[in-house]
Amino acid sequence: MKRVGLLANPEKIASRQLIRRVARAIEKEGRAVLADSGTSRLADLSVTTFPDVTSLAREVDLLLVFGGDGTMLSAARSVAGLPTPILGVNIGSLGFLTEIASASVTEQLPAIWQGDFTIEERPLLEASGNIAQDDLFQLALNDFVISRGATSRLIELEVQVNGHALTNYRADGLIISSPTGSTAYSLAAGGAIVSPDAAVLTLTPICPHTLSNRSVIVSNDSELCVKVQSQKVEIFLTADGQVQVPVFFGNEICVRKSDKSVRLVRLPNSSFFQTLRQKLGWRGSNVN
Repeated sequence: MKRVGLLANPEKIASRQLIRRVARAIEKEGRAVLADSGTSRLADLSVTTFPDVTSLAREVDLLLVFGGDGTMLSAARSVAGLPTPILGVNIGSLGFLTEIASASVTEQLPAIWQGDFTIEERPLLEASGNIAQDDLFQLALNDFVISRGATSRLIELEVQVNGHALTNYRADGLIISSPTGSTAYSLAAGGAIVSPDAAVLTLTPICPHTLSNRSVIVSNDSELCVKVQSQKVEIFLTADGQVQVPVFFGNEICVRKSDKSVRLVRLPNSSFFQTLRQKLGWRGSNVN
């Protein structure tokens, strides 16, 4: 890994000194530091700079992402399908996707240079459809959510799985999540925690009117199609809680596993279940 890219959330001003320190540590090892324009301005770096994340990722052997899960999700959609591995440095609060705490990043880098790590392939989801006569195509690593806007009214969504009717949900909305996204909005709405290597998709209604409506898990080879049945209610499709598209009565959105994936760097002794114990405060979690 001779060329290392740096990517940061420009709103996290407190990360400026950390980014500079990491850049110096990388250069001290004789490796080139590159960055996107926003990170370069944030940390005042004198390095080769690229206008966006995608062009940066194409030119580096490793992308270090400084931020929380939101920054990682944004980066994942930009890097989707590229072979560039991503290593998350946690500057947020929860950090299910980030791998290294900000306080220990420089101490952990030698393991990376020595190749002492593994790569996890995480597939993305894709949503397609026709919205107001325009073709829709969006990617998400965590989830797609179809939900009402500011009006406090239930919406009705007709759901099919592989062309077979599942049910009509009357709810505040519906979450379709990947295993990666099972610990995000889906968990808060009562969905199951799913191991990231499980080949499934999860449908979780948000505050359903019918109490028998529960989270449903299907194979990740499934195509999930959702048709909007509500009128006069503002409704949105949201990708990873970051990209929002209005949808309307009669619109149908189909969600499936994408052919594109992201490659996450995992260090020795790191595991999904250890992260669960630590982040959710379960018994058996490490004190430090």
